[in-house]
Amino acid sequence: MKQFFSFCFFFVVFLLQVFWSESLQEAKSPGDIIIGGLFPIHESVDDKGNCDRFSVARLAQSLMMVHAIEEINKSGALGNITLGYHIVDSCADVTTALRNTLPFMKMNGHKQQLTPPVMVVIGDYYSEISVAVTRQLNLEKIPEISYGSTSGLLSDKTRFPSFLRTVPEDDHQAHAIIDILKDHNWNWVGIVATDGEYGRYAVERLQHHAAHYDICFAYIKFLPEFLVDNNLEDSISETVKSITENGNVSVIVSFAKPIHMTYIFDKVLRHHRGRNKVWIASDNWSQSVNCLNTTRWNLKDVGTIFGLTLKSGNTSKFEQFLRNHTESFDLYKNNSFLSDFLNGNEDSVNGLHTSFDSKINQLISMIYPYAVFSIELAVKAVAETIKDLCINQECDITTLQPEKFRDALKKANFYLEGRKYSFNKNGDVDTGYDIILWRYNSPTTVDMNYEVGHYDIERDSMTFINSEINSLHHQTKKVSSRCSTCYPGEWKVRKAGEPVCCYECKKCPANHYSSVKDAPLCSACENTTHYSVEGSENCTEKRTDFLEWDDNYHIVLLAFAALGVLLTLVVGIIFLAHWKTPVVRSSVGSISILLLLSLLSTFGSVVLFGGEPKNWQCQARQVVFGLSFTLSVSCILVKSFKIILAFEFNPVTQDILAKLYKPYLIIPLCMAGQVLICTVWLVYKPPNREEDYKSFVKVVLLKCDENLFPAFGAMLAYIGLLALICFILAFKGRKLPQCYNDAKFITFSMLIYLIAWIIFGPVYVNVTGKYNSAIEMAVILISAYSILFCLFFTKCYIILFKREENTETVFRNNVRNFSMGKDRDLDKNWPSGIQNLTLSMESVSSPEPLHLVTERRESMNSIEKPFYKSPHSDTQPTLLQVKEQ
Repeated sequence: MKQFFSFCFFFVVFLLQVFWSESLQEAKSPGDIIIGGLFPIHESVDDKGNCDRFSVARLAQSLMMVHAIEEINKSGALGNITLGYHIVDSCADVTTALRNTLPFMKMNGHKQQLTPPVMVVIGDYYSEISVAVTRQLNLEKIPEISYGSTSGLLSDKTRFPSFLRTVPEDDHQAHAIIDILKDHNWNWVGIVATDGEYGRYAVERLQHHAAHYDICFAYIKFLPEFLVDNNLEDSISETVKSITENGNVSVIVSFAKPIHMTYIFDKVLRHHRGRNKVWIASDNWSQSVNCLNTTRWNLKDVGTIFGLTLKSGNTSKFEQFLRNHTESFDLYKNNSFLSDFLNGNEDSVNGLHTSFDSKINQLISMIYPYAVFSIELAVKAVAETIKDLCINQECDITTLQPEKFRDALKKANFYLEGRKYSFNKNGDVDTGYDIILWRYNSPTTVDMNYEVGHYDIERDSMTFINSEINSLHHQTKKVSSRCSTCYPGEWKVRKAGEPVCCYECKKCPANHYSSVKDAPLCSACENTTHYSVEGSENCTEKRTDFLEWDDNYHIVLLAFAALGVLLTLVVGIIFLAHWKTPVVRSSVGSISILLLLSLLSTFGSVVLFGGEPKNWQCQARQVVFGLSFTLSVSCILVKSFKIILAFEFNPVTQDILAKLYKPYLIIPLCMAGQVLICTVWLVYKPPNREEDYKSFVKVVLLKCDENLFPAFGAMLAYIGLLALICFILAFKGRKLPQCYNDAKFITFSMLIYLIAWIIFGPVYVNVTGKYNSAIEMAVILISAYSILFCLFFTKCYIILFKREENTETVFRNNVRNFSMGKDRDLDKNWPSGIQNLTLSMESVSSPEPLHLVTERRESMNSIEKPFYKSPHSDTQPTLLQVKEQ
């Protein structure tokens, strides 16, 4: 059965060869080993199957092969072996390519023919043609080396064992394009491709890589592979419609053929919404000069075109090869393609006859550097294989079989421009890509060879030429091609049923931020030191705050504290200066001085509540205040105790009170309780400096943490308890004589204190911030000033401005009047007391005998002991002295 199919195939091949032999165009040169060449010198076929659309660029590529072969022959690298060639036209059509490559196989099939067999074929450029041709050539194990077929399908050596290429496969190109999209942050892109092996595979690989980087495609349009397809025009129109209607798609990746791009540009540029796009060109058309009709459109209408091209080679030698042509040159006589072109039968510009030199210049202008490199590399690979088989070892070239040549070719190492190359396991040469940018090098000429970067396949990295980065980014930095864009301060939230590139944007919550576009999540700020408001793109460092020395409120409080210190010192000086006057002596001078000293300490403690908190400061401020104010209230308690003693008429109670009245013992005992509280507080959990970052969003509050709040409360409660006792005791003496009545003023000062600190409690607990300490400072000042004003200012007023009342006579009259009033109260059985101790006769040096008082004392059945030792004594003893007798 196998022999039957082989016979049928060769019979058909024979008939086709006989039928088409007369019309076949070709280029031939004799040699010991013939290299076949397959180039799309015509880019399409008409509806009758005739080749049309002559391509000067493809003709130049076929001449590159001729030039490379001649260079090998001239170099003598193969000794006496010469290389020949047989080049045919594929017309960019699979059927035509299969038909025109039949002579390669026919020569292999007729062993009696004098012409040497084709050992290897270089070509074709298009992948879909290479797929078909290599299958046909593989029937006789003839290897095919393509200089442009990049479809990954051809890397399958099980299906295409005889196919090799000097270019990388399209998977690398797709990866390079994804890198370009990532580098420019484009994720909403359109795709245009041909509906063939090349286009379908390239799109599939592009989608594969895009999925890893959240890059989406707004539309994918496939165009018919062949120009004779009846659906071509409709496909072009649909593609143009997609481009113009998707306004947020500014970047289009195209794997189309040059002729397709010509049609697309011609239609899409008619719409203003189709202009100013970024086109990423594949190697299929990235250097095709005919894509843009520069007589009608300019590059500014299109926008930006940059793309990938296969690795470029040095074109200078080939240019010189073309310039050395003359009209008498024999080369074109065996080359029907070149002959027709030079004779004017083929003119790709306008069909008119032009001069020979103009034709040569036209060929030079159509040199693609990548083609020079890839074709020359293919010829080098063939030459090196021949050298390995027939120079480095003996061989009979007349009996050398394509299969043996193919196996040796896969293992060959060959050199170009000083670098070593070889085919990998897939039959590819990973040469990499150049990134090019279209630009004008003259008002009418577009430069399509302007390199701006390179893509290295082995390193999987893209690098831009430093001097060219500005040129590229100048044209692309403002281009946005995204379905959705979340700006810094926002994060993206996926929409159900939408592509991953289309999403909603939500503002970052407070204390979170995003500093980049399209952040998947908002990052949290370090809330101990930084904060952010809703929708922030960065975190702001929190401001450190405390009650600073230059704060206006603080300055006012310190001013009042300083004034309090000053007034306290002034009062002390006044008291010391008038120490022996009745007013000072009636105030129990020594206790008053001690009280003034405690007030000095209280006013001074206010300073410890401001400024930047320190641990020692936090521990000292409450202790200093607590102890100093406890001393103040203790002194007032002694005064209050003295008042109640003066009003007690029950002899038993009076005796007990008199025994308990030990001023200089009462004060230390009261202080001992507060010292105990403060000691426990400082030992167990002392106050310390705290950085409060939770109370305020934008501020780190430096404050003192009382740490053991019950101890703080106990300290204040202890003072409050003493103040309450003072208040109760003093309240009982409210009916003393109006002049210099300490009881009333003690009552008033303690009432102010209790009200102030009762209000302070809830305010202190609920108010946060740096002024929390200022509240306590204010309450301390109120408390201290109430004592200073109520207990001392009235006396200072008498001392300084009412000197006539600060005499012994006035004091005697006050005592006499008060005592007489109390006698009348006794007659009416009203309970009453005795003379005010504060106004007692200890302040009078030589008082007159007070018979009324003596008589009253005796008439009350000795409720009180005699007030005097003798009615004519020089000095009246105080009540305390009486009790001690």
